[in-house]
Amino acid sequence: MAAHQSRSGLTVLVMGAALLGACTAAGPAPAPQADNVGQRSVSAPDYVIGPGDTLSVFVYRAQELGADGLPVRPDGKLSLPLIPDIEAAGKTPTQLAREIERRLKEYVREPNVTVMVRSFIGQPNRQIRVIGEAAQPMAMPYREGMTVLDVMIEVRGLTRYAAGNRAHIARREREDAPAQQIPVRLSDLLRDGDISQDVAMRPGDTLVIPQSWF
Repeated sequence: MAAHQSRSGLTVLVMGAALLGACTAAGPAPAPQADNVGQRSVSAPDYVIGPGDTLSVFVYRAQELGADGLPVRPDGKLSLPLIPDIEAAGKTPTQLAREIERRLKEYVREPNVTVMVRSFIGQPNRQIRVIGEAAQPMAMPYREGMTVLDVMIEVRGLTRYAAGNRAHIARREREDAPAQQIPVRLSDLLRDGDISQDVAMRPGDTLVIPQSWF
Protein backbone atom coordinates (compact mmCIF):
# COMPACT_ATOMS: atom_id res chain seq x y z
CA MET A 1 0.00 0.00 0.00
CA ALA A 2 2.78 2.43 1.02
CA ALA A 3 4.76 1.48 -2.07
CA HIS A 4 1.72 2.18 -4.25
CA GLN A 5 1.25 5.66 -2.69
CA SER A 6 4.98 6.35 -3.13
CA ARG A 7 4.81 5.46 -6.82
CA SER A 8 1.66 7.67 -7.26
CA GLY A 9 3.36 10.62 -5.59
CA LEU A 10 6.43 10.20 -7.76
CA THR A 11 4.25 10.15 -10.87
CA VAL A 12 2.56 13.45 -9.86
CA LEU A 13 5.94 15.08 -9.21
CA VAL A 14 7.30 13.97 -12.58
CA MET A 15 4.21 15.28 -14.44
CA GLY A 16 4.36 18.57 -12.60
CA ALA A 17 8.04 19.04 -13.44
CA ALA A 18 7.35 18.26 -17.09
CA LEU A 19 4.55 20.85 -17.27
CA LEU A 20 6.72 23.47 -15.55
CA GLY A 21 9.56 22.81 -17.98
CA ALA A 22 7.25 23.12 -20.96
CA CYS A 23 5.92 26.48 -19.74
CA THR A 24 9.46 27.76 -19.10
CA ALA A 25 10.69 26.70 -22.56
CA ALA A 26 7.76 28.30 -24.32
CA GLY A 27 8.34 31.62 -22.52
CA PRO A 28 5.77 34.38 -22.14
CA ALA A 29 3.25 34.91 -24.94
CA PRO A 30 4.38 37.65 -27.35
CA ALA A 31 2.67 41.01 -26.90
CA PRO A 32 0.36 42.03 -29.76
CA GLN A 33 1.97 44.40 -32.26
CA ALA A 34 0.55 47.91 -32.24
CA ASP A 35 -0.79 49.31 -35.50
CA ASN A 36 1.45 52.33 -36.14
CA VAL A 37 -1.31 54.41 -37.72
CA GLY A 38 -0.04 57.58 -36.07
CA GLN A 39 3.46 57.03 -37.45
CA ARG A 40 2.42 56.84 -41.09
CA SER A 41 3.57 59.79 -43.12
CA VAL A 42 2.22 61.26 -46.33
CA SER A 43 4.96 62.35 -48.72
CA ALA A 44 4.52 65.44 -50.82
CA PRO A 45 4.65 64.94 -54.58
CA ASP A 46 8.10 65.33 -56.17
CA TYR A 47 8.85 68.76 -57.61
CA VAL A 48 8.55 68.95 -61.39
CA ILE A 49 11.07 71.19 -63.17
CA GLY A 50 9.73 74.00 -65.32
CA PRO A 51 11.06 76.73 -67.64
CA GLY A 52 12.84 79.50 -65.74
CA ASP A 53 14.05 77.21 -62.95
CA THR A 54 17.74 77.37 -62.03
CA LEU A 55 19.53 74.07 -61.51
CA SER A 56 22.89 72.78 -60.35
CA VAL A 57 24.19 69.60 -61.99
CA PHE A 58 26.99 67.70 -60.24
CA VAL A 59 28.88 64.88 -61.97
CA TYR A 60 30.84 62.82 -59.48
CA ARG A 61 34.58 62.74 -60.28
CA ALA A 62 33.97 64.87 -63.39
CA GLN A 63 32.96 68.29 -62.10
CA GLU A 64 33.88 69.94 -65.38
CA LEU A 65 30.95 68.15 -67.02
CA GLY A 66 28.38 69.67 -64.65
CA ALA A 67 27.22 73.25 -64.13
CA ASP A 68 26.09 75.49 -61.30
CA GLY A 69 23.30 78.07 -61.64
CA LEU A 70 22.11 76.55 -64.92
CA PRO A 71 18.84 78.10 -66.20
CA VAL A 72 16.12 76.06 -67.86
CA ARG A 73 15.36 77.82 -71.14
CA PRO A 74 11.84 78.89 -72.17
CA ASP A 75 11.71 75.83 -74.46
CA GLY A 76 12.20 73.63 -71.38
CA LYS A 77 15.72 72.52 -72.29
CA LEU A 78 19.18 73.12 -70.84
CA SER A 79 22.72 72.67 -72.09
CA LEU A 80 25.74 70.92 -70.55
CA PRO A 81 29.33 70.75 -71.90
CA LEU A 82 28.85 67.39 -73.66
CA ILE A 83 25.07 67.53 -73.99
CA PRO A 84 23.97 70.62 -75.96
CA ASP A 85 20.22 70.08 -75.57
CA ILE A 86 18.47 68.00 -72.95
CA GLU A 87 14.79 68.19 -72.02
CA ALA A 88 14.45 69.25 -68.37
CA ALA A 89 10.92 70.63 -68.06
CA GLY A 90 8.37 68.05 -66.99
CA LYS A 91 10.92 65.89 -65.16
CA THR A 92 11.70 65.59 -61.48
CA PRO A 93 15.33 66.29 -60.46
CA THR A 94 15.89 62.54 -60.05
CA GLN A 95 14.49 61.76 -63.50
CA LEU A 96 16.66 64.44 -65.07
CA ALA A 97 19.76 63.09 -63.28
CA ARG A 98 19.11 59.60 -64.66
CA GLU A 99 18.64 61.01 -68.18
CA ILE A 100 21.92 62.94 -67.95
CA GLU A 101 23.68 59.78 -66.77
CA ARG A 102 22.30 57.90 -69.76
CA ARG A 103 23.55 60.57 -72.16
CA LEU A 104 27.00 60.80 -70.49
CA LYS A 105 27.67 57.07 -70.77
CA GLU A 106 29.08 57.74 -74.25
CA TYR A 107 31.90 59.74 -72.64
CA VAL A 108 32.19 58.65 -68.97
CA ARG A 109 32.27 55.21 -67.40
CA GLU A 110 29.41 54.76 -64.90
CA PRO A 111 28.56 58.46 -64.45
CA ASN A 112 26.94 59.48 -61.16
CA VAL A 113 24.84 62.65 -61.46
CA THR A 114 22.96 64.75 -58.90
CA VAL A 115 20.55 67.53 -59.86
CA MET A 116 19.53 70.23 -57.40
CA VAL A 117 16.94 72.99 -57.91
CA ARG A 118 18.46 76.31 -56.80
CA SER A 119 15.52 78.58 -57.61
CA PHE A 120 12.21 77.57 -59.03
CA ILE A 121 9.19 78.86 -60.89
CA GLY A 122 7.57 75.52 -61.71
CA GLN A 123 5.36 74.26 -64.48
CA PRO A 124 2.97 76.97 -65.76
CA ASN A 125 -0.09 74.87 -64.94
CA ARG A 126 1.10 74.53 -61.33
CA GLN A 127 1.84 78.19 -60.71
CA ILE A 128 -0.15 80.61 -58.58
CA ARG A 129 -0.50 84.06 -60.18
CA VAL A 130 -1.33 87.30 -58.40
CA ILE A 131 -2.40 90.28 -60.50
CA GLY A 132 -3.71 93.73 -59.69
CA GLU A 133 -3.13 95.71 -56.53
CA ALA A 134 -0.64 93.47 -54.74
CA ALA A 135 2.54 95.14 -53.50
CA GLN A 136 4.57 92.76 -55.70
CA PRO A 137 2.38 91.00 -58.30
CA MET A 138 4.03 87.78 -59.39
CA ALA A 139 3.76 84.15 -60.40
CA MET A 140 4.96 81.64 -57.83
CA PRO A 141 5.20 77.84 -57.69
CA TYR A 142 2.35 76.09 -55.94
CA ARG A 143 3.25 74.39 -52.66
CA GLU A 144 1.24 71.63 -51.04
CA GLY A 145 -1.24 73.09 -48.54
CA MET A 146 -0.85 76.67 -49.82
CA THR A 147 -3.53 79.18 -48.76
CA VAL A 148 -4.44 82.77 -49.61
CA LEU A 149 -2.49 84.00 -46.59
CA ASP A 150 0.67 82.24 -47.82
CA VAL A 151 0.23 83.95 -51.18
CA MET A 152 -0.27 87.40 -49.62
CA ILE A 153 2.90 86.99 -47.57
CA GLU A 154 4.82 86.21 -50.77
CA VAL A 155 3.49 89.35 -52.56
CA ARG A 156 4.09 91.59 -49.51
CA GLY A 157 0.42 92.46 -48.96
CA LEU A 158 -1.82 95.02 -50.65
CA THR A 159 -1.16 98.46 -52.10
CA ARG A 160 -2.88 101.50 -50.60
CA TYR A 161 -5.23 101.56 -53.60
CA ALA A 162 -6.38 97.95 -53.33
CA ALA A 163 -10.03 97.03 -52.92
CA GLY A 164 -9.07 93.96 -50.91
CA ASN A 165 -12.60 92.87 -50.06
CA ARG A 166 -13.52 92.72 -53.75
CA ALA A 167 -10.72 90.30 -54.63
CA HIS A 168 -11.43 86.90 -56.10
CA ILE A 169 -9.71 83.70 -57.15
CA ALA A 170 -10.08 82.72 -60.81
CA ARG A 171 -10.04 78.93 -61.00
CA ARG A 172 -10.51 76.47 -63.84
CA GLU A 173 -11.47 72.89 -63.05
CA ARG A 174 -10.35 71.95 -66.58
CA GLU A 175 -8.34 73.79 -69.20
CA ASP A 176 -11.35 73.98 -71.53
CA ALA A 177 -13.78 74.99 -68.75
CA PRO A 178 -14.75 78.60 -68.00
CA ALA A 179 -13.05 80.17 -64.99
CA GLN A 180 -14.95 80.22 -61.71
CA GLN A 181 -14.76 83.28 -59.49
CA ILE A 182 -14.33 82.60 -55.77
CA PRO A 183 -14.77 85.79 -53.68
CA VAL A 184 -12.07 86.48 -51.07
CA ARG A 185 -12.25 89.37 -48.59
CA LEU A 186 -8.55 90.11 -48.33
CA SER A 187 -8.89 93.22 -46.15
CA ASP A 188 -10.90 91.27 -43.59
CA LEU A 189 -8.24 88.53 -43.63
CA LEU A 190 -5.17 90.77 -43.40
CA ARG A 191 -6.43 93.60 -41.18
CA ASP A 192 -9.08 91.93 -39.04
CA GLY A 193 -7.69 88.40 -38.91
CA ASP A 194 -10.79 86.77 -40.39
CA ILE A 195 -9.40 83.26 -40.89
CA SER A 196 -12.57 82.17 -42.70
CA GLN A 197 -11.17 84.08 -45.71
CA ASP A 198 -7.94 82.07 -45.73
CA VAL A 199 -9.06 79.95 -48.68
CA ALA A 200 -7.02 76.97 -49.86
CA MET A 201 -5.28 77.59 -53.19
CA ARG A 202 -4.99 75.11 -56.04
CA PRO A 203 -2.37 74.77 -58.78
CA GLY A 204 -3.18 77.15 -61.63
CA ASP A 205 -5.23 79.61 -59.52
CA THR A 206 -5.06 83.35 -60.21
CA LEU A 207 -5.71 85.79 -57.38
CA VAL A 208 -7.20 89.01 -58.79
CA ILE A 209 -7.02 92.14 -56.62
CA PRO A 210 -8.95 95.10 -58.09
CA GLN A 211 -8.26 98.79 -57.56
CA SER A 212 -10.47 100.84 -55.29
CA TRP A 213 -12.88 103.18 -57.06
CA PHE A 214 -12.11 106.05 -54.70
